[in-house]
Amino acid sequence: MKMIKHTVKSALKFSANISPEFSAKAHYYIKFKKKLNLRNPTNFNEKIQWLKFNEYKGDIYTLCADKYKVREYIISKGCGEILNELYGVYDNPQAIDYDALPEKFAMKCNHGAGYNIICDNKSSLDVEKTNKKLNEWLKQDFSSHFVEPQYKKIERKILCEKFIENESGGFPDDYKFYCFNGKPYAVMVCIGREKGTPKFYYFDMDWNPLPFEDTIELINDNQLPEMPEGFHKMKEYAFKLATDFKFVRADFYLLNGQVIFGELTFTPSAGLDVTLQEADVILGGQLKL
Repeated sequence: MKMIKHTVKSALKFSANISPEFSAKAHYYIKFKKKLNLRNPTNFNEKIQWLKFNEYKGDIYTLCADKYKVREYIISKGCGEILNELYGVYDNPQAIDYDALPEKFAMKCNHGAGYNIICDNKSSLDVEKTNKKLNEWLKQDFSSHFVEPQYKKIERKILCEKFIENESGGFPDDYKFYCFNGKPYAVMVCIGREKGTPKFYYFDMDWNPLPFEDTIELINDNQLPEMPEGFHKMKEYAFKLATDFKFVRADFYLLNGQVIFGELTFTPSAGLDVTLQEADVILGGQLKL
């Protein structure tokens, strides 16, 4: 079974460069067991797929999907103060001077998602293993994994940034603003990630819980968090960063009321999110193509 799945995955990755639409339709059918409707998309996942073929090939999407060059965009929008501290940018792992880095840092490749290395103790870091992993990532065409064209033309780099942690040494809460036609509509809040049992909530822009399954279950368990200090500031930043796009998810961290930029996301879960359910319909209704 693993061999079959690996063969199918490899075939779809190969086909993404020859027939991206076929690959996208195949991925969608495998995930949802139904056909992808690109002529008249209705739900959120379908509309994200539509945007891949009709919107996401422009230069602004390459710029903003690039985890390094997006910093230029953030500055151009007058939001440079929310950028995390950058220690270095490298063309390859051999250029990294690990001795010059602090004891804690975050390292990532700029041309995709999931290419992250979190170092909270440099003395225990296996540099050889780390460099091998970075080299593997740099060789990958992330855009072909699930047909995400905004990553295709990114000049591949390695970034090293400041390690972000809260008072207890864990990850800060993160807030992902779903913005439609230039305006934030909903925020997904992830709380408790450092404990290994993250909880996900969806709120509107007045901090009212949205009727999505995960949020309703947590409300029924009396686990509804209060609006945090800094929420309105994040909302203002989301407005500023969303103006140029039909859809973008603006991701932030909140640390003691300080807003820290995470990334701009155009294809959440590559348009293949099976956990959305009610959200798939509601968010899809907000996205006007």
